Amino acid sequence: MSSHDYKSATRPDPDRLLVDIAEYAHQAAITSEVAYDTARYCLMDTLACGFQALKYPACTRLMGPVVPGATMIGGARVPGTSYELDPVQAAFNIGCMIRWLDFNDTWLAAEWGHPSDNLGGILAVADWLSRKRLAEGGKPLTVRDVLTAMIKAHEVQGVIALENAFNRVGLDHVILVRIATTAVVTAMLGATKEQVINAVSNAWLDGGALRTYRHAPNTGSRKSWAAGDATSRGVRHALIALTGEMGYPSALSTPKWGFYDVVTKQPLAFTQGFGSYVMENVLFKISFPAEFHAQTAVEAAMTLHTEVRDRIDEIEKVVIETQEPGVRIIDKTGPLANPADRDHCIQYMVAIPLIFGRLTAADYEDAVANDPRVDALRAKMQVSENPKFTKEYYEADKRHIGNAVQVFFRNGSTRRVAVDFPIGHRKRRAEGMPVLVKKFEASVAAHFPQKQTESIKALFANPATLDQLPVNEFVASLVRN
Repeated sequence: MSSHDYKSATRPDPDRLLVDIAEYAHQAAITSEVAYDTARYCLMDTLACGFQALKYPACTRLMGPVVPGATMIGGARVPGTSYELDPVQAAFNIGCMIRWLDFNDTWLAAEWGHPSDNLGGILAVADWLSRKRLAEGGKPLTVRDVLTAMIKAHEVQGVIALENAFNRVGLDHVILVRIATTAVVTAMLGATKEQVINAVSNAWLDGGALRTYRHAPNTGSRKSWAAGDATSRGVRHALIALTGEMGYPSALSTPKWGFYDVVTKQPLAFTQGFGSYVMENVLFKISFPAEFHAQTAVEAAMTLHTEVRDRIDEIEKVVIETQEPGVRIIDKTGPLANPADRDHCIQYMVAIPLIFGRLTAADYEDAVANDPRVDALRAKMQVSENPKFTKEYYEADKRHIGNAVQVFFRNGSTRRVAVDFPIGHRKRRAEGMPVLVKKFEASVAAHFPQKQTESIKALFANPATLDQLPVNEFVASLVRN
């Protein structure tokens, strides 16, 4: 931490982390085509998650202008809707629909999170800025610019998360969405490096949201809009910085009042700089809308379904082996109050595929949860840490998310299935990407008329053409009147 005397009014130099983030967001060149290819899939997948969420009234009732009638002609459009809003509120809308079903990409490290949450701020600002530039005789941003911003936002969020567990001090991972969106969007808006530093310093000064809404006994739907709130807050910080508003150079390190002394009690730790590592290695939730620590548990349960579906009443117990973070955040017993409670309960996420051979967003609703077999099977489950799964979870060359499900029957027979990493893992890209494309195409077809569906699918069929497409035209193709 800084040795700066907090009683002195002498202005210190900016904290090194503020400078590193700003320099990366402001001027770093991304040269990895693997990162761009992955970002293109990420864009597809993130939009797919958003379109699926628009079928749920609990999500859509939060969308639109924050004050009825407060629309903005020439503002940012919200894909899948007819909303045209100021970029701050549009970022909330897009971020909210992206995260609602817990189905978008994931990054697992000391801190976990969902880097594609940042698309809320990135896409809202890119659309509004492009329309503004065109109106003033300038050139719009392209989809390639959006992909670059996505890669950078993934990197800022993910690299900070590698060694720094905000969850261990009670803060929610969306703090990193706010930091990443702030940095990248401020740079997108044409800010100077100093303005990016100012914006990011203010983002750190916000502190962080408590994880209360993710854990029993308070689990609730805020966890589905918290990222929308964070990415929209990032846009707000960016716009404020562009007015010339000052920053706070030792927001992290200043003794007594800085983020380190108040929150983490130590400086943040880093083992690598910012590049394109996170986008290249990000995890996709392709098959199941389930908290990622349980993805392979669900896959194991799906494998077991055909063997147990007609013997549910004969099950004596079910043993689930998972990683330490899985035990800490999704091992949950007792009554589950709502869908947000259920999609963060590993026992529930295993019970549904064992019984029904599926796990969809609809399976978290009351109609399925009220089936008496579900809670009866949950009551027979035991969850424990498998040290091997924990070790491989943190190893940089593996980043596995292992789970094992073992079913014991009353007649003494048993069957165990273990899965080290899910279909959305980088090591299963060849297997996973065709499934991801199907997820996207099905989501589009379920939301848009057929002609528009075919047009949207065609956009993604030619990556080179897509990359050069003006953002305003891209978003216009996703509007539904």
